[in-house]
Amino acid sequence: MPQRAGSAEQLHTLLEQDTCHLMPCCFDALSARLVEQAGCALTFMSGFSVAAARAGLPDTGLLTVTEMLDQGRSICDAVSIPVIGDGDTGHGNAANVQRTMHQFAKAGFAGIMLEDQVAPKRCGHTGVKAVVDRESAIARIQAAVDARNQGADLVIVARTDARSALATSHGDEAALEEALWRLKTFAELGADVLFLEAPRNEQEMLRFCDEVSGKRMANMLEGGITPLLSTERLGAMGFALAAYPLTLLSSAAFAMRQALVDLQSGKTPEQMLSFEEMKTLVGFDCYLERADPA
Repeated sequence: MPQRAGSAEQLHTLLEQDTCHLMPCCFDALSARLVEQAGCALTFMSGFSVAAARAGLPDTGLLTVTEMLDQGRSICDAVSIPVIGDGDTGHGNAANVQRTMHQFAKAGFAGIMLEDQVAPKRCGHTGVKAVVDRESAIARIQAAVDARNQGADLVIVARTDARSALATSHGDEAALEEALWRLKTFAELGADVLFLEAPRNEQEMLRFCDEVSGKRMANMLEGGITPLLSTERLGAMGFALAAYPLTLLSSAAFAMRQALVDLQSGKTPEQMLSFEEMKTLVGFDCYLERADPA
C-alpha cells in the first residue's frame, strides 16, 4: 500500500524542475490514487470538488475546515505523491490562518493554497464579488509564512482574485494591476507559488509571468474564464503548475449519469472498470494477505 503523501521538501524539488507539472485535482482518496497511478507527480485537493462530492454543495465557503481536513487526511493517507490542499481564506483572521497551516501540515499535506477573497468565498470563475483590502491580504500571507517558520512545513500557494473582483468598479486594467501588485507582494513575503485566478486571455497570462517572479500556477477549468492551453504551452510561458480542478469530478459525474441511463434501460454499462481492476485499485489482495497470513 502507498506511504503517507509526499512532503513539502519533495514538492519543492518538483517545483525546482524546469518544467510545467500537470496537476489533475482530486476530491477523495480514490481519485487521488488514480492521479498517482496515472504517473502524475502531484495532485491538489480541489475545494469545489470536495464540496460537491462530499456534501453535494456549491463552492461558496459552506464546508468547514474540519470537513476539509477530514477529507484531506483520507487523500494524503492513500497516496505517496505530494498533495496541495485548498485552504480557502484561511478560515478566519491571521490567528486562524496560522492554526489552519498547522492543521494542514499535521493532516499530511505538502502544500496549501490561501486566497484573498472576502469570506465566504466562491469559485473564482463564478463571479467573485469582493477581495479583502491590501492590509488584510498581506496579513493572511504573512501569518502563513510565520506559521511555516514555526514548523508548519507547507509550500504556500498565494492566490488573488482581484482581477475578477475589482473589474467592475476599477476597470480591467486597474484590476489586473492590483492583482499583479498583490502577487508581487506575496512573493516578497515568502509565498512559494503565485496564482493569478481567472486571467482573461493569453496576454494577461504572459504579463503575469513576465512581471511576477517565482513559481506560478495556472488554473485550467473547462468552460471557465481562462483560456485552456496545453501543459507545454504553459511551461513555455513560465508556469510551473497546471491545475485541472474539475476534470476528474466532471468526468466521473458524466460517467455515473450515463451508467444510470444504461441501467434504467436494462443494460449493463460497457465502459467501467472490471471487478479485478477495482480490487487492484483499492489494494484488496494486499489486505487479504495481511488478514490471512500463510
